Amino acid sequence: MASLVSCPHCGLRPKEEFTIKGAALRRPAPDAPSDVWLDHVYLRDNPRGEYEEYWHHTAGCRRWLVVSRNTATHETGMVRDAAAALKAETTA
Repeated sequence: MASLVSCPHCGLRPKEEFTIKGAALRRPAPDAPSDVWLDHVYLRDNPRGEYEEYWHHTAGCRRWLVVSRNTATHETGMVRDAAAALKAETTA
């Protein structure tokens, strides 16, 4: 059986319906120095364990999600809508 991901809009769906698009890290300010942007884009840590990533539900609701994934076991944990996560982050 395929690994399942709990989409907040579609329910449990096979992992193959999703496309992993990258780390869900806070971006530097637009006017940040170029060395800060260089570090953000190219020189990030590659942690072992829980990590948040942007996933796109390509073969489903086509929404952007933030998925917590264990980089050692590939198990997925918490999944939330990326727009809601960004809104909560900016109001906090």
